[in-house]
Amino acid sequence: MSPRRFFLLFGCGVVLLGLTAAGLYERRADEIGAFVALALGQGAVYLAALGVIRRAPTSRRDLALIGAVAVAMRVVVLAAPPFLSSDVYRYVWDGRVLAAGINPYRYIPADAQLAPLRDAEIFPRINRSTYAPTIYPPAAEAIFFAVTRISASVTAMRMAMVAFEAIAAALLLRLLAAAGLRATRIIVYAWHPLPVWEFAGSGHVDAAIIAFVALALWSRRRCGAGATGLALALAVLVKFYPVALFPALWRPWGRRREWRMPAVFAAAAVLAYLPFLGVGSKVFGFLGGYMAEEGFTAGGAGFYPWSVAQAVLPLGSLPDIAYLVTAGGLVAGLALYLATRPPGADREVFGTALLGAAAVFLMSPHYPWYFAWLIVFACLVPAASLVWLTLASFLLYLVPVGSQLVRDRHRFLVESAIYVPFLALAAIDLWRRHHREQLTDDEQTAG
Repeated sequence: MSPRRFFLLFGCGVVLLGLTAAGLYERRADEIGAFVALALGQGAVYLAALGVIRRAPTSRRDLALIGAVAVAMRVVVLAAPPFLSSDVYRYVWDGRVLAAGINPYRYIPADAQLAPLRDAEIFPRINRSTYAPTIYPPAAEAIFFAVTRISASVTAMRMAMVAFEAIAAALLLRLLAAAGLRATRIIVYAWHPLPVWEFAGSGHVDAAIIAFVALALWSRRRCGAGATGLALALAVLVKFYPVALFPALWRPWGRRREWRMPAVFAAAAVLAYLPFLGVGSKVFGFLGGYMAEEGFTAGGAGFYPWSVAQAVLPLGSLPDIAYLVTAGGLVAGLALYLATRPPGADREVFGTALLGAAAVFLMSPHYPWYFAWLIVFACLVPAASLVWLTLASFLLYLVPVGSQLVRDRHRFLVESAIYVPFLALAAIDLWRRHHREQLTDDEQTAG
């Protein structure tokens, strides 16, 4: 990289650090609107940095700068208590419950049976403590247990999530090298403001999903079907949504040992749940209640695409199951399309990006941290749509928590500002990819 480009990149890094510090100041002022503005400002500087680094040759100096700024942003945020979410307090509580030999799916935190575990630091800050048992699957519970055996503190849990980020970054660097891409593309993840605030800031366990998804991609390239199934199972056993990637990572035809991926995946899921089956059907915890709270069951108000369809199409009293069937059919169609593509590492990376983005759009989550895993794919596949979607997700903080079931004008405008540009950019990204593939096919035919 030329000295001029390096100086510009350095300047972007300094501004990102400054805006990170300013975001912590807005936390103290309890101004969520001002915080969102600063986060979007970080996004603008981040995009400028991507422009600076684009097509520039890689050097150790560039990578050192990218790594130093990424670490500095996270250290700055780790120094302050979480303020965007209280989920991390539930993580510490679950680790404490499991360490006491109690099934975390059995009791709500406020149950008298857990009274001896209460304290003044963690227990009062647990959300839904009076009516919801834990919702997190076994791999997440194992992480909570392991971290709290080192230190039963919120800071330790957040540091553990940053450690998962470091694992993901190492795997992404290997994936970039294996694909013949510049190592400096790691900046797409490392400097993105969303992981900084959601993992170092709020400590969301989705950081572990990112590490396991990156491991699944690496395993698919290097280790074979069994390791891929195990890595994907670990991701799904942290939170369920990465299951959408299964069709992109499984090659059901053409190789004898491909049965190992679904077999290992299923075996890992069964073995993970075995220690908790004493609670019977309660083993999935608050999952059903959470789906209802978020509007993903009766009424379907939680799904942005379904709400738009109901508003603009003459659907009458069509039941909500129609949306779920349609969405499932769309995902199945994408899976079939991917299954017919020629085998190769590019198939898996593009397929996971396509299915991950489709799953997020169809589910339309109400919280920004559910978008963070898409940055992994944006790092490996040129996709302006994924960069936009992950940056624009900060706008969801402008919608008050608790209004998930209310499809009002404010929520509609916020979500439209996120998804309408995303769909336009996704169409452009897919057209460009199709065009590049056609050129490649023409060159091979001519050769």
